[in-house]
Amino acid sequence: MDTNKLFVGNLSYNIDSNGLRDLFAKYGEITDAVVITDRDTGRAKGFGFVTFSKAEEAQAALEMNGQEIEGRALAVSIARPREDKPRGGGGGNFGNKSNRRY
Repeated sequence: MDTNKLFVGNLSYNIDSNGLRDLFAKYGEITDAVVITDRDTGRAKGFGFVTFSKAEEAQAALEMNGQEIEGRALAVSIARPREDKPRGGGGGNFGNKSNRRY
């Protein structure tokens, strides 16, 4: 598990990746900071990830958990690896024979 990478949840929708980087810069060297956005609208989803160059820096930044930024209490934790689960596509009743027309 990568202990240099933090999950940051409950972000204000006004914060972009640069703003996220600025929030955590005092804790050490940041190698990556990204706010996750909706692929269709481009709007922030309210969470992101910050990666530090050293695990100790990430550990120090955990103190941001619960800090209020723009009226929202941040949820900061060590990022967990994404679970590999099948990603469903659209819906449809492809297997439902009652919807077929002959």
